[in-house]
Amino acid sequence: MSVFTPPSLRFIKTAGLIGGTAAVGVSLPLIIGFSSAMLSSSNSLQGAILSAILFPAFLLAILRPKMLVAYTLLIWAVAPELRRIADWSEGVYHSVSLLSLAPLLTGVTLIIPLLKEIHNIQKSSTRIMLMFAVALGYGALIGLAKNGMGSVYDLASYIVPLLLLPYFAVTKFKPKDIDRLLTAFANIAVLVAIYGIIQYLTVPPWDVFWMKHADMMSIGNPYPLEIRVFSTLNSPGPAATFLAFALVPMILEKKWRGTLRWIGVLLVVICLLTTLVRAAWLILLVMLLMYIGTSPSKGKWKTLIQLVFVAAALFWVVPKLPGAEGLVARVETLSSVQEDHSYNERLSLWQNMLPMVAANPVGQGIGSVGQGTKLGNDGELGEYGIMDNGVIALLLTFGVLGAVFFFGALGAVVKQIFARVISRDQLQPYARLALATWTGAIVSLVSDNGFPGLKGYLIWMLIGLGLSAREITQSRRKGTPYAAVECKISPH
Repeated sequence: MSVFTPPSLRFIKTAGLIGGTAAVGVSLPLIIGFSSAMLSSSNSLQGAILSAILFPAFLLAILRPKMLVAYTLLIWAVAPELRRIADWSEGVYHSVSLLSLAPLLTGVTLIIPLLKEIHNIQKSSTRIMLMFAVALGYGALIGLAKNGMGSVYDLASYIVPLLLLPYFAVTKFKPKDIDRLLTAFANIAVLVAIYGIIQYLTVPPWDVFWMKHADMMSIGNPYPLEIRVFSTLNSPGPAATFLAFALVPMILEKKWRGTLRWIGVLLVVICLLTTLVRAAWLILLVMLLMYIGTSPSKGKWKTLIQLVFVAAALFWVVPKLPGAEGLVARVETLSSVQEDHSYNERLSLWQNMLPMVAANPVGQGIGSVGQGTKLGNDGELGEYGIMDNGVIALLLTFGVLGAVFFFGALGAVVKQIFARVISRDQLQPYARLALATWTGAIVSLVSDNGFPGLKGYLIWMLIGLGLSAREITQSRRKGTPYAAVECKISPH
């Protein structure tokens, strides 16, 4: 007589989770598609594209969670361009589009693999997430009271990038998986750069349509060689940010350089130049110097030689580019920053806004600064829609209390990273890249608050990779199944 052994509770929960997420993954795109059919033709097109974007994300979240971050990166990079093409094909400009939600909704699918392995998360990661949760919870309460539904979108822009920290803490990434992700990042950046160069030379009609209707004439004229390149992103700022964060690992390590190797590096650098965003060059320089400064002596010389190679190539290539006069003039302003209009505006902003922040220690709440202000303002940016100082933006958003927890969480993050950097083992390059990213993010606060949205996604992705390597090492030392199954590290 056979004896029936009931399945374990953990098995039942896992099976239920997989079945539930599979049902959601199949049904949600169908619901979106059915709903879009009931809407206007314009919203129907946007809904259909959104459904087509989300369906692969759900499949990857269930079947190949390690590939999900690369796919989400691709959506962050191309969704704005898909939106422009959709508007152009209809002949109608939409100040608020369903396609604007595509990167955030795709990023939300990180919850699926995260919930499956949440029991593996360590206390150090939990403490960091709790500190961020207190800051975001406080900012959300104030934001809902003061800013209405605009705070919901802005809150999602903070939360979705932050999901990467617990995701990497519990997803079993081997070093080769991290290398694949960074290679995919490089390849996406090369595609963005190639389109950006084409945009600079030709300006496709859908980009012209968008510039005219979105009142983006501040980034130049919609004619070849007269435009500040934004490539497939929303504007030159996000495009430059994406390229700069990709360029750092591409320059630093051969295995992170992507399919085209040095040709890809030069393409990304050239496209970055055409955005004319100097803040991105500051982030790039800070990250490179931090990584090199924490490298072993042998590694420092190798990287410095590579930087000299890139600089020499640029010195030869840039003057030969079409429209090179404008590029050179923009770079030359770095030597006379006191006379620069943007620098003086940021200095004036700091002097004017700091007393206002001091007079309102409670804060304005999430949704008061940035793109979220469009939702409660008929598609137009609100009073603080453009805030060229990240520290002021965070203080204005979270107030004194929320800012204490937010900056405290940033301090806890760098403490973990630094402990990993000084360990000096085979996983150290990922930790050094995480430290370089953290430093670049803090320095970039002089120009904007980069923690929500695309920039936040890039920051927490590169930091999460470094902390993920640290989690692997700790698990291996404790002899847990996590390490026994996944951490067969090959020398490189």
